[in-house]
Amino acid sequence: MPAFPCTFMLMQEPINLLRESGAMLDGHFLLSSGRHADRYFQCAKLLQHPERAAAALAPIAEHIRADISANVLAIDAIVGPAMGGIIVAYELGRQLGLPAFFTERDEHGAMSLRRGFEVKPGQKILIAEDVVTTAKSSGESAQVLEALGAKVVALACVVDRRSQDIAAPWPLYAACKVNVANWPAEDCALCRKGIPVVKPGSRKV
Repeated sequence: MPAFPCTFMLMQEPINLLRESGAMLDGHFLLSSGRHADRYFQCAKLLQHPERAAAALAPIAEHIRADISANVLAIDAIVGPAMGGIIVAYELGRQLGLPAFFTERDEHGAMSLRRGFEVKPGQKILIAEDVVTTAKSSGESAQVLEALGAKVVALACVVDRRSQDIAAPWPLYAACKVNVANWPAEDCALCRKGIPVVKPGSRKV
């Protein structure tokens, strides 16, 4: 699959909203991707405020709407991997007037489409996340959706915290791009300094 640059770059307002919400944390964190980082984004603290969620995602919706009007992009539905992508997907769906639903992990930890949600063959899907580090959850969701005949065409998120060596697998619409030092667990600079690691996320690695 080809790699794409970030389509929508840093916006100061989402950064300010993250700070005001206490959603930017500094320390030594174990990410859901398995990597370690010196900053963690708890976007749920931002997304719990509907007006802030709407404001943070409005620039993404505006850019996506423009690309749809220019025939650069076509989207039939928005899917957010649980848990972090659920509110993002639904808010983008609200602003864009598109159906929004979510994938979630089953009792074995595998990403799945449940609760009666359906995709149709050829349906074009935008995957929505709160934070993208490696796009692992997005990739797992894409596999499920495309196995059912849908086509993933783009990815959107509140925070793009990918390191420079990690490319997005689809066009990426990010409200903000934040440079975060992160390392493979076996080569973590903070571990070498003996700084205890904290796992703040909800997903088991």
